[in-house]
Amino acid sequence: MGTYIHFTDDQKQRANSVDLVEFLKMQGETLLSSGREKRLESNHSVTVRGNEWFDHATKEGGLAIDFVQYFYGHTFPDAVTMLLNGEQGIPYIKAKNDQETKKPFKLPPCNNDMRRLFAYLTKHRLIDPEVVSFFVKEKLIYESKELTADGSKEYHNAVFVGYDENGVSKHAHKRGLYSEGKGYKGNIDSSNPCYSFHHIGNSNRLYVFEAPIDLLSFITMHKESGWRKHSYLALCGLSEQALFKTLEYNAELTHVVLCLDHDAAGIEACEKIEDILAEKNKSCSKLQPCFKDWNEDLRARQNLVAIPSEEHPQHRLKNDLCEEILILMKDMGSMNLGYPDGVDILKQAQIKNENQAEAMKLASAVFLCFALKEHRQFGHQIEVEEIVQSMCEQFRAYQNRSRWDPTLSEVFDEFSRIKMNVEAIDETEVLSYAIGFQKVALALLKSTIKRELLVQKQIQTQSLNMA
Repeated sequence: MGTYIHFTDDQKQRANSVDLVEFLKMQGETLLSSGREKRLESNHSVTVRGNEWFDHATKEGGLAIDFVQYFYGHTFPDAVTMLLNGEQGIPYIKAKNDQETKKPFKLPPCNNDMRRLFAYLTKHRLIDPEVVSFFVKEKLIYESKELTADGSKEYHNAVFVGYDENGVSKHAHKRGLYSEGKGYKGNIDSSNPCYSFHHIGNSNRLYVFEAPIDLLSFITMHKESGWRKHSYLALCGLSEQALFKTLEYNAELTHVVLCLDHDAAGIEACEKIEDILAEKNKSCSKLQPCFKDWNEDLRARQNLVAIPSEEHPQHRLKNDLCEEILILMKDMGSMNLGYPDGVDILKQAQIKNENQAEAMKLASAVFLCFALKEHRQFGHQIEVEEIVQSMCEQFRAYQNRSRWDPTLSEVFDEFSRIKMNVEAIDETEVLSYAIGFQKVALALLKSTIKRELLVQKQIQTQSLNMA
């Protein structure tokens, strides 16, 4: 049992009022502008503003203490201690009260010419000039001419406009027209996320991207395949709102092709959108760039240096663990495992020590063996490899973001739902047992992954502190 730490109400209030933008910068995190909020570069679905945060993928959010528990996997005492900076050194900056009223949506002023826009998109981003011209003529892209707050300097952005079903502009994404360094990018204040940058064709196919540059890059690579007949949408982030609004107003769009970035954030968003589309009985497929995104693929085609793709750390670990679980199940093949064995192994998995991950992995194998036994009881021809592969495919990284020990509590919730009789009555009841055991095995897998990643992160932190 850990040491009990008492925090006064004042300490908890101070911890919860820490400005998350400043806090994350001090942790070495990179933040991207997204309207009046900041988006984590390492996880595009998480935005922060003042002491508040929100995960657009899981629809969870809260204040600073919740964030540190959620994002760093800390306990409540550790989260408060971290935010108070151990009550030593320079305290983190307190978030200001945001009394600013929401401004009405307004497009930035247009420049007299598009020279910088064309130079940036065609020379720096390698977009085909005819593709750029098409979108400019459609008034979907233009070059802005804006002044700094004090009016002393002029600056220019590429503006990607999103219109509603009545042709009224409701959204705009800006990209700084700079070829050197890291330029500005973000959505204009008060943009309606339901109406981001898009083109509607006349086929049944809708291609979905994270950013306008990716959309234009993809079209450039497929320019000769009659691209205009299809529809294209840039989410300008990872929120799925624009996708479902587009489907709502365009009934002819019956097949969605997800073309999100090949990184952890893109993979999670893809999983989530696929699940929502499946619930709505919408046809869906997936195209993944070979490199990080479609503009990097375009660069690679020109033999330029391209940012590599990034596999999801949870999926990498999941694949390794599933292989180990498969081996364990094959070793257990001749064992006569019973319900009491499941109770015992879950008790072992709950003990917090250096062997806990192994115990959870073993427990996952045991419960898959239970499920396999139930399936075979009624003559279902299912092999060990199939049931492990099924669990592997059911895993969703976007659903496995909270701390591993609350995830472990899901195991016991699932287990408690399985009401075992001495003998099953019919096939329906047997199948319900099998599904219940598979859910327990999956919950154990999720907990094992999160615990292993937490340990890896702690080791990396210790190494950095010692360097």
